[in-house]
Amino acid sequence: MRQKLVSASGNILYIVIPAFNEMDNILRVVEGWYPVVEKHNGNGKSRLVVVDDGSTDETYDMLTEFACARPLMEVLTKPNTGHGPTVLYGYRYALDHGADFIFQTDSDGQTLPSEFEQFWRCRANADLVIGHRGHRQDGKGRIFVTHTLRRVILAEFHVYCRDANCPYRLMRASALREIIDRVPEDAFLANTLLTVLFTRGNYRITYISISFRQRQGGENSINRKKIFEVGRQAIRDFRRLNAEWNAGDTAGHSHGSDAVKR
Repeated sequence: MRQKLVSASGNILYIVIPAFNEMDNILRVVEGWYPVVEKHNGNGKSRLVVVDDGSTDETYDMLTEFACARPLMEVLTKPNTGHGPTVLYGYRYALDHGADFIFQTDSDGQTLPSEFEQFWRCRANADLVIGHRGHRQDGKGRIFVTHTLRRVILAEFHVYCRDANCPYRLMRASALREIIDRVPEDAFLANTLLTVLFTRGNYRITYISISFRQRQGGENSINRKKIFEVGRQAIRDFRRLNAEWNAGDTAGHSHGSDAVKR
């Protein structure tokens, strides 16, 4: 059983960034985000946590060297399992180490640290503050995928999520702890499923428009063929999970539980 640590300040921030073969981007990304965690240092307890997902290039070595002189940064490494399992790994690490709020973004440089403050200001009145990519520069194909995912979620889960997989999200740790174990450890679209659970559980959600640039360097590991394969698998997983969640909600209500529905 994981040890749950309770913070005293209530403002301990953990920024979680998954990274895989990002040697062309990673130093610019962490240089941009480290001042954010310094500003919101939670009496020295906040952390920038980069989770290396079994990189085969110099990403991990670059990160560990960068972290040597930065006490609020931690670098974790694990075997390669993909984006979804890696963010879940980072979230659980943050929950286990006393985070009050957990923020996630990606390591490709598409998002801007300068837009974080508006998310932080909303934290008192939201369990999830999530970006929606209104001004995108990552191509029509990716925009099409987002629109399609929105329709699939509506069809399978009967909830509307404006940008369910957006990699710019601030989550209240106490709320995340209530739902995270309902997401399979190997879920590729873990963030999407968490957004669905926040939405169907009637948690307080705020969407904020963010900038979304082109990848700032390196190669994208997700090509059209993989997107298609992930999409087919996602539909199968969504249907299975929806049935499981509905059954769990029914069982919970029969025992008077309100752990998810609030």
